[in-house]
Amino acid sequence: MFVDKAVIRVKAGSGGNGCVSFHRAKYVPAGGPDGGDGGRGGDVVLVTDHNMSTLMDFRYKTKYTAKNGADGGPRNCTGRDGAPLIIKVPDGTIVRDKETNAIIKDMTGVDRFVLARGGAGGWGNKRFATPTRQAPNFAKSGLTGEEREVVLELKLLADVGLIGFPNVGKSTLLSVVSKANPKIADYHFTTLHPNLGVVFIEEGVSFVMADIPGIIEGASEGAGLGHEFLRHIDRCRLLIHVVDAAGSEGRDPVEDFETINKELAEYSPELASRPQLVAANKVDLLYDDEPMQRLRDHIKGLGLEFFEISAATNRGVRELINAVATKLQHLPPIVVYEPEYVPVDEKATPEDITIAFEDGAWVVEGPWMERLVSNVNFSDTESLGFFDKMLRQNGVYDKLEERGVQDGDTVSIYGLEFEYHR
Repeated sequence: MFVDKAVIRVKAGSGGNGCVSFHRAKYVPAGGPDGGDGGRGGDVVLVTDHNMSTLMDFRYKTKYTAKNGADGGPRNCTGRDGAPLIIKVPDGTIVRDKETNAIIKDMTGVDRFVLARGGAGGWGNKRFATPTRQAPNFAKSGLTGEEREVVLELKLLADVGLIGFPNVGKSTLLSVVSKANPKIADYHFTTLHPNLGVVFIEEGVSFVMADIPGIIEGASEGAGLGHEFLRHIDRCRLLIHVVDAAGSEGRDPVEDFETINKELAEYSPELASRPQLVAANKVDLLYDDEPMQRLRDHIKGLGLEFFEISAATNRGVRELINAVATKLQHLPPIVVYEPEYVPVDEKATPEDITIAFEDGAWVVEGPWMERLVSNVNFSDTESLGFFDKMLRQNGVYDKLEERGVQDGDTVSIYGLEFEYHR
Protein backbone atom coordinates (compact mmCIF):
# COMPACT_ATOMS: atom_id res chain seq x y z
CA MET A 1 0.00 0.00 0.00
CA PHE A 2 1.26 3.47 -0.87
CA VAL A 3 1.00 5.86 2.12
CA ASP A 4 2.28 9.42 1.66
CA LYS A 5 0.97 11.16 4.78
CA ALA A 6 1.15 10.25 8.48
CA VAL A 7 0.75 11.89 11.88
CA ILE A 8 3.07 10.81 14.71
CA ARG A 9 3.85 11.97 18.25
CA VAL A 10 7.46 11.91 19.43
CA LYS A 11 8.88 12.43 22.91
CA ALA A 12 12.55 12.75 23.72
CA GLY A 13 13.90 11.23 26.93
CA SER A 14 13.99 13.21 30.16
CA GLY A 15 17.26 13.86 31.92
CA GLY A 16 18.19 11.79 34.96
CA ASN A 17 18.00 13.33 38.43
CA GLY A 18 21.08 14.48 40.28
CA CYS A 19 22.11 12.46 43.33
CA VAL A 20 22.33 13.57 46.97
CA SER A 21 25.19 11.64 48.53
CA PHE A 22 28.08 12.15 50.96
CA HIS A 23 31.43 10.46 50.87
CA ARG A 24 31.75 7.81 53.54
CA ALA A 25 34.94 5.95 54.21
CA LYS A 26 36.59 4.47 57.24
CA TYR A 27 38.72 6.98 59.10
CA VAL A 28 37.57 9.81 56.78
CA PRO A 29 35.16 12.01 58.77
CA ALA A 30 33.04 14.61 56.96
CA GLY A 31 34.00 13.36 53.52
CA GLY A 32 31.81 15.94 51.81
CA PRO A 33 29.21 15.72 49.03
CA ASP A 34 29.83 13.30 46.18
CA GLY A 35 26.46 13.04 44.38
CA GLY A 36 26.84 12.66 40.62
CA ASP A 37 24.87 14.34 37.82
CA GLY A 38 22.01 12.66 35.97
CA GLY A 39 22.48 11.50 32.39
CA ARG A 40 21.04 13.34 29.40
CA GLY A 41 17.78 12.11 27.86
CA GLY A 42 17.90 10.49 24.44
CA ASP A 43 17.09 12.53 21.31
CA VAL A 44 14.49 11.55 18.70
CA VAL A 45 16.40 11.53 15.39
CA LEU A 46 15.02 11.27 11.85
CA VAL A 47 17.31 9.43 9.42
CA THR A 48 16.83 9.32 5.64
CA ASP A 49 16.53 5.81 4.22
CA HIS A 50 16.89 5.72 0.43
CA ASN A 51 15.36 2.23 0.31
CA MET A 52 12.03 3.48 1.66
CA SER A 53 9.41 4.77 -0.79
CA THR A 54 6.31 5.09 1.41
CA LEU A 55 5.25 6.11 4.92
CA MET A 56 3.54 2.76 5.45
CA ASP A 57 5.58 2.09 8.60
CA PHE A 58 3.76 4.93 10.37
CA ARG A 59 0.26 3.67 9.59
CA TYR A 60 0.06 1.48 12.67
CA LYS A 61 2.72 2.88 15.00
CA THR A 62 2.21 6.56 15.79
CA LYS A 63 3.95 7.12 19.16
CA TYR A 64 7.72 7.15 19.57
CA THR A 65 9.51 7.70 22.90
CA ALA A 66 13.27 7.87 23.48
CA LYS A 67 15.00 6.51 26.58
CA ASN A 68 15.40 8.63 29.72
CA GLY A 69 18.80 9.44 31.17
CA ALA A 70 19.80 7.46 34.27
CA ASP A 71 19.96 9.12 37.67
CA GLY A 72 23.32 10.15 39.09
CA GLY A 73 24.92 7.99 41.75
CA PRO A 74 27.21 8.23 44.79
CA ARG A 75 30.96 8.63 44.46
CA ASN A 76 30.53 11.24 41.70
CA CYS A 77 29.03 8.70 39.30
CA THR A 78 27.27 10.37 36.37
CA GLY A 79 24.14 8.62 35.09
CA ARG A 80 24.18 6.97 31.69
CA ASP A 81 22.79 9.08 28.81
CA GLY A 82 19.56 7.84 27.25
CA ALA A 83 20.02 6.14 23.88
CA PRO A 84 18.73 8.19 20.91
CA LEU A 85 15.65 6.88 19.11
CA ILE A 86 16.24 6.55 15.35
CA ILE A 87 13.21 6.90 13.05
CA LYS A 88 13.78 6.13 9.35
CA VAL A 89 11.89 8.14 6.72
CA PRO A 90 12.02 8.19 2.89
CA ASP A 91 14.08 10.78 1.08
CA GLY A 92 11.75 13.66 0.18
CA THR A 93 9.77 13.58 3.43
CA ILE A 94 8.62 16.95 4.74
CA VAL A 95 8.09 17.31 8.49
CA ARG A 96 5.37 19.76 9.57
CA ASP A 97 4.17 20.95 12.96
CA LYS A 98 0.70 19.44 13.47
CA GLU A 99 -0.78 22.53 15.12
CA THR A 100 0.47 25.24 12.76
CA ASN A 101 1.24 23.16 9.61
CA ALA A 102 4.54 25.06 9.38
CA ILE A 103 7.50 23.18 7.85
CA ILE A 104 10.00 22.04 10.48
CA LYS A 105 12.38 20.26 8.10
CA ASP A 106 12.57 19.01 4.53
CA MET A 107 14.51 15.73 4.66
CA THR A 108 15.48 15.94 0.98
CA GLY A 109 19.21 15.26 0.76
CA VAL A 110 19.53 15.36 4.56
CA ASP A 111 21.11 12.38 6.34
CA ARG A 112 19.76 13.04 9.84
CA PHE A 113 17.80 15.62 11.80
CA VAL A 114 17.15 15.89 15.55
CA LEU A 115 13.38 16.28 15.78
CA ALA A 116 13.12 16.36 19.59
CA ARG A 117 16.01 16.98 21.98
CA GLY A 118 16.46 15.08 25.21
CA GLY A 119 16.37 16.91 28.53
CA ALA A 120 19.58 17.81 30.33
CA GLY A 121 20.54 15.78 33.37
CA GLY A 122 20.15 17.30 36.83
CA TRP A 123 23.15 18.33 38.90
CA GLY A 124 24.26 16.26 41.88
CA ASN A 125 24.70 17.89 45.30
CA LYS A 126 28.47 18.17 44.80
CA ARG A 127 27.78 20.94 42.25
CA PHE A 128 26.15 23.07 44.97
CA ALA A 129 29.00 22.88 47.46
CA THR A 130 30.55 26.28 48.35
CA PRO A 131 32.94 27.43 51.10
CA THR A 132 29.92 28.51 53.14
CA ARG A 133 27.63 25.61 52.15
CA GLN A 134 29.85 22.60 52.47
CA ALA A 135 27.17 19.92 52.83
CA PRO A 136 24.29 20.73 50.45
CA ASN A 137 21.47 18.26 51.01
CA PHE A 138 19.72 18.84 47.69
CA ALA A 139 20.22 18.21 43.97
CA LYS A 140 18.58 19.16 40.69
CA SER A 141 15.98 17.12 38.86
CA GLY A 142 16.53 16.27 35.20
CA LEU A 143 14.73 18.38 32.60
CA THR A 144 11.85 16.99 30.58
CA GLY A 145 12.59 16.02 26.96
CA GLU A 146 10.87 17.80 24.07
CA GLU A 147 7.55 16.42 22.88
CA ARG A 148 6.01 17.10 19.47
CA GLU A 149 3.14 16.01 17.27
CA VAL A 150 4.15 16.25 13.64
CA VAL A 151 2.83 15.48 10.18
CA LEU A 152 5.08 13.51 7.83
CA GLU A 153 4.34 14.28 4.19
CA LEU A 154 6.09 12.50 1.35
CA LYS A 155 6.65 14.47 -1.86
CA LEU A 156 8.24 12.33 -4.54
CA LEU A 157 11.66 13.33 -5.83
CA ALA A 158 11.11 13.36 -9.59
CA ASP A 159 12.57 15.68 -12.22
CA VAL A 160 9.64 15.18 -14.59
CA GLY A 161 5.95 14.67 -13.86
CA LEU A 162 3.45 13.10 -16.26
CA ILE A 163 0.06 14.79 -15.97
CA GLY A 164 -3.20 14.35 -17.83
CA PHE A 165 -6.60 12.69 -17.65
CA PRO A 166 -6.85 9.00 -16.71
CA ASN A 167 -6.34 6.54 -19.54
CA VAL A 168 -4.43 8.92 -21.82
CA GLY A 169 -1.32 6.68 -21.79
CA LYS A 170 0.87 8.11 -19.00
CA SER A 171 1.66 4.68 -17.51
CA THR A 172 2.37 3.24 -20.95
CA LEU A 173 4.79 6.09 -21.71
CA LEU A 174 6.58 5.58 -18.37
CA SER A 175 6.94 1.84 -19.01
CA VAL A 176 8.35 2.48 -22.50
CA VAL A 177 11.04 5.00 -21.50
CA SER A 178 12.11 3.40 -18.20
CA LYS A 179 12.23 0.02 -16.45
CA ALA A 180 9.17 0.86 -14.34
CA ASN A 181 6.35 -1.68 -14.50
CA PRO A 182 3.13 0.17 -13.65
CA LYS A 183 -0.19 -1.62 -14.02
CA ILE A 184 -1.65 -0.83 -17.44
CA ALA A 185 -5.27 -1.48 -18.42
CA ASP A 186 -8.00 0.09 -20.50
CA TYR A 187 -10.06 1.62 -17.70
CA HIS A 188 -9.95 4.72 -15.51
CA PHE A 189 -7.89 4.79 -12.31
CA THR A 190 -5.84 1.74 -13.22
CA THR A 191 -2.96 3.60 -11.57
CA LEU A 192 -3.81 4.03 -7.89
CA HIS A 193 -0.54 5.54 -6.68
CA PRO A 194 2.38 7.48 -8.20
CA ASN A 195 4.98 5.42 -10.05
CA LEU A 196 8.62 6.36 -10.52
CA GLY A 197 11.02 5.38 -13.28
CA VAL A 198 14.60 6.34 -14.17
CA VAL A 199 15.00 7.39 -17.81
CA PHE A 200 18.49 6.73 -19.17
CA ILE A 201 19.67 8.89 -22.08
CA GLU A 202 23.38 8.18 -22.31
CA GLU A 203 26.35 7.68 -19.99
CA GLY A 204 26.04 10.25 -17.20
CA VAL A 205 22.69 11.61 -18.39
CA SER A 206 19.46 10.39 -16.80
CA PHE A 207 16.44 11.73 -14.96
CA VAL A 208 13.56 10.51 -12.78
CA MET A 209 10.03 10.53 -14.19
CA ALA A 210 6.81 10.20 -12.17
CA ASP A 211 3.39 9.11 -13.36
CA ILE A 212 0.87 11.13 -11.31
CA PRO A 213 -2.51 9.33 -11.33
CA GLY A 214 -6.10 10.40 -11.11
CA ILE A 215 -6.15 14.08 -12.08
CA ILE A 216 -9.63 14.91 -13.37
CA GLU A 217 -11.92 17.90 -13.33
CA GLY A 218 -12.44 18.90 -9.69
CA ALA A 219 -9.19 17.27 -8.52
CA SER A 220 -8.08 20.42 -6.66
CA GLU A 221 -11.30 20.16 -4.62
CA GLY A 222 -10.89 16.47 -3.85
CA ALA A 223 -12.44 14.71 -6.85
CA GLY A 224 -10.83 11.52 -8.13
CA LEU A 225 -7.35 10.67 -6.84
CA GLY A 226 -5.76 13.94 -7.92
CA HIS A 227 -6.36 15.72 -4.62
CA GLU A 228 -4.24 13.10 -2.85
CA PHE A 229 -1.41 13.07 -5.36
CA LEU A 230 -1.16 16.61 -6.73
CA ARG A 231 1.42 17.27 -3.99
CA HIS A 232 3.82 14.89 -5.74
CA ILE A 233 4.15 17.25 -8.70
CA ASP A 234 5.36 20.04 -6.41
CA ARG A 235 9.03 19.11 -6.77
CA CYS A 236 8.96 18.31 -10.49
CA ARG A 237 11.12 20.66 -12.52
CA LEU A 238 9.26 19.94 -15.76
CA LEU A 239 5.79 18.65 -16.60
CA ILE A 240 4.85 16.52 -19.60
CA HIS A 241 1.18 17.08 -20.33
CA VAL A 242 -0.09 13.91 -22.01
CA VAL A 243 -3.24 14.40 -24.11
CA ASP A 244 -5.33 11.79 -25.90
CA ALA A 245 -5.04 13.34 -29.39
CA ALA A 246 -7.39 10.75 -30.90
CA GLY A 247 -10.19 11.61 -28.50
CA SER A 248 -10.69 7.88 -28.10
CA GLU A 249 -13.10 8.34 -25.20
CA GLY A 250 -15.19 10.97 -26.92
CA ARG A 251 -13.52 13.92 -25.17
CA ASP A 252 -12.10 16.99 -26.86
CA PRO A 253 -8.25 17.16 -26.62
CA VAL A 254 -8.14 20.96 -26.34
CA GLU A 255 -10.79 20.94 -23.63
CA ASP A 256 -8.90 18.20 -21.75
CA PHE A 257 -5.69 20.23 -21.88
CA GLU A 258 -7.35 23.36 -20.51
CA THR A 259 -9.22 21.43 -17.79
CA ILE A 260 -6.07 19.89 -16.36
CA ASN A 261 -4.22 23.22 -16.38
CA LYS A 262 -7.18 24.83 -14.63
CA GLU A 263 -6.96 22.22 -11.87
CA LEU A 264 -3.22 22.85 -11.49
CA ALA A 265 -3.81 26.60 -11.19
CA GLU A 266 -6.51 26.12 -8.55
CA TYR A 267 -4.26 23.81 -6.55
CA SER A 268 -1.15 26.02 -6.89
CA PRO A 269 -0.64 29.01 -9.25
CA GLU A 270 3.11 28.42 -9.02
CA LEU A 271 2.65 24.84 -10.18
CA ALA A 272 0.57 25.95 -13.16
CA SER A 273 3.44 28.20 -14.26
CA ARG A 274 5.94 25.30 -14.21
CA PRO A 275 7.56 24.57 -17.64
CA GLN A 276 5.48 22.15 -19.74
CA LEU A 277 5.93 20.04 -22.83
CA VAL A 278 2.79 18.71 -24.50
CA ALA A 279 2.72 15.12 -25.75
CA ALA A 280 -0.21 14.35 -28.08
CA ASN A 281 -0.50 10.59 -27.54
CA LYS A 282 -2.35 7.81 -29.43
CA VAL A 283 -1.64 9.29 -32.87
CA ASP A 284 -1.72 5.71 -34.20
CA LEU A 285 -5.50 5.76 -33.59
CA LEU A 286 -6.11 8.96 -35.56
CA TYR A 287 -8.41 8.64 -38.57
CA ASP A 288 -9.07 12.37 -38.92
CA ASP A 289 -6.33 15.00 -38.67
CA GLU A 290 -8.75 17.81 -37.72
CA PRO A 291 -8.63 17.25 -33.92
CA MET A 292 -4.82 17.01 -34.06
CA GLN A 293 -4.49 20.19 -36.10
CA ARG A 294 -6.76 22.06 -33.72
CA LEU A 295 -4.74 20.87 -30.71
CA ARG A 296 -1.46 21.66 -32.47
CA ASP A 297 -2.55 25.23 -33.28
CA HIS A 298 -3.82 25.76 -29.72
CA ILE A 299 -0.61 24.54 -28.06
CA LYS A 300 1.72 26.43 -30.37
CA GLY A 301 -0.40 29.53 -29.85
CA LEU A 302 0.48 29.26 -26.15
CA GLY A 303 4.19 29.07 -26.99
CA LEU A 304 4.61 25.48 -25.73
CA GLU A 305 6.64 22.71 -27.39
CA PHE A 306 4.39 20.12 -29.03
CA PHE A 307 5.19 16.45 -29.73
CA GLU A 308 3.10 13.89 -31.60
CA ILE A 309 3.72 10.45 -30.11
CA SER A 310 2.35 6.96 -29.80
CA ALA A 311 3.56 5.34 -26.58
CA ALA A 312 2.15 2.00 -27.75
CA THR A 313 4.24 1.95 -30.96
CA ASN A 314 7.19 4.13 -29.77
CA ARG A 315 6.49 6.71 -32.50
CA GLY A 316 8.00 10.11 -31.56
CA VAL A 317 8.93 8.95 -28.05
CA ARG A 318 12.71 9.28 -28.51
CA GLU A 319 12.35 12.86 -29.79
CA LEU A 320 10.22 13.74 -26.76
CA ILE A 321 12.69 12.24 -24.26
CA ASN A 322 15.69 13.95 -25.88
CA ALA A 323 13.86 17.28 -25.68
CA VAL A 324 13.12 16.66 -22.00
CA ALA A 325 16.80 15.94 -21.27
CA THR A 326 17.85 19.13 -23.07
CA LYS A 327 15.25 21.19 -21.21
CA LEU A 328 16.30 19.85 -17.80
CA GLN A 329 19.88 21.04 -18.35
CA HIS A 330 18.67 24.63 -18.13
CA LEU A 331 16.21 24.29 -15.24
CA PRO A 332 17.01 24.78 -11.53
CA PRO A 333 17.45 21.68 -9.32
CA ILE A 334 14.62 19.98 -7.43
CA VAL A 335 13.16 22.36 -4.88
CA VAL A 336 14.02 21.92 -1.19
CA TYR A 337 11.58 23.65 1.17
CA GLU A 338 12.93 26.06 3.78
CA PRO A 339 11.84 25.65 7.42
CA GLU A 340 8.93 27.88 8.47
CA TYR A 341 8.49 26.64 12.04
CA VAL A 342 9.70 28.96 14.80
CA PRO A 343 10.27 26.85 17.94
CA VAL A 344 9.08 28.16 21.26
CA ASP A 345 11.98 29.20 23.46
CA GLU A 346 11.89 26.58 26.19
CA LYS A 347 14.48 28.35 28.34
CA ALA A 348 11.97 29.46 30.95
CA THR A 349 12.78 32.71 32.78
CA PRO A 350 11.39 34.36 35.94
CA GLU A 351 9.68 36.95 33.71
CA ASP A 352 7.34 34.19 32.51
CA ILE A 353 5.66 33.63 35.88
CA THR A 354 2.00 34.49 36.47
CA ILE A 355 0.51 35.71 39.75
CA ALA A 356 -3.20 35.43 40.51
CA PHE A 357 -5.30 35.81 43.68
CA GLU A 358 -7.51 32.71 43.99
CA ASP A 359 -9.49 31.38 46.99
CA GLY A 360 -7.75 33.66 49.46
CA ALA A 361 -4.20 32.88 48.33
CA TRP A 362 -1.67 34.34 45.91
CA VAL A 363 -0.96 31.61 43.36
CA VAL A 364 2.40 31.82 41.58
CA GLU A 365 2.89 29.65 38.47
CA GLY A 366 5.14 29.30 35.44
CA PRO A 367 7.64 26.86 33.90
CA TRP A 368 10.60 28.52 35.64
CA MET A 369 8.84 28.33 39.02
CA GLU A 370 7.78 24.72 38.49
CA ARG A 371 11.35 23.77 37.64
CA LEU A 372 12.70 25.58 40.71
CA VAL A 373 10.25 23.85 43.06
CA SER A 374 11.15 20.43 41.65
CA ASN A 375 14.79 21.04 42.63
CA VAL A 376 14.10 21.92 46.30
CA ASN A 377 14.29 19.53 49.24
CA PHE A 378 11.74 21.12 51.57
CA SER A 379 12.85 18.98 54.51
CA ASP A 380 16.33 20.50 54.38
CA THR A 381 16.99 23.94 55.88
CA GLU A 382 19.80 24.80 53.45
CA SER A 383 17.68 23.82 50.47
CA LEU A 384 14.84 26.07 51.71
CA GLY A 385 17.36 28.87 52.14
CA PHE A 386 18.48 28.38 48.53
CA PHE A 387 14.81 28.51 47.41
CA ASP A 388 14.20 31.76 49.30
CA LYS A 389 17.38 33.27 47.84
CA MET A 390 16.33 32.41 44.28
CA LEU A 391 12.88 33.98 44.76
CA ARG A 392 14.44 37.15 46.14
CA GLN A 393 17.22 37.45 43.53
CA ASN A 394 14.85 36.91 40.60
CA GLY A 395 12.31 39.52 41.70
CA VAL A 396 9.45 37.17 42.62
CA TYR A 397 8.86 38.96 45.91
CA ASP A 398 8.96 42.32 44.12
CA LYS A 399 6.32 41.11 41.67
CA LEU A 400 4.12 39.91 44.54
CA GLU A 401 4.36 43.30 46.24
CA GLU A 402 3.51 45.07 42.98
CA ARG A 403 0.33 42.98 42.85
CA GLY A 404 -0.56 44.04 46.41
CA VAL A 405 0.50 41.14 48.65
CA GLN A 406 0.38 42.00 52.38
CA ASP A 407 2.16 40.60 55.43
CA GLY A 408 0.39 37.47 56.57
CA ASP A 409 -1.12 36.68 53.14
CA THR A 410 -0.89 33.08 51.94
CA VAL A 411 1.33 32.39 48.93
CA SER A 412 0.87 29.09 47.05
CA ILE A 413 3.57 27.75 44.71
CA TYR A 414 2.90 24.30 43.27
CA GLY A 415 1.71 22.69 46.52
CA LEU A 416 3.98 24.75 48.79
CA GLU A 417 2.05 27.26 50.93
CA PHE A 418 3.62 29.83 53.28
CA GLU A 419 2.76 33.15 54.93
CA TYR A 420 4.34 36.14 53.29
CA HIS A 421 6.47 38.46 55.47
CA ARG A 422 8.59 41.32 54.24
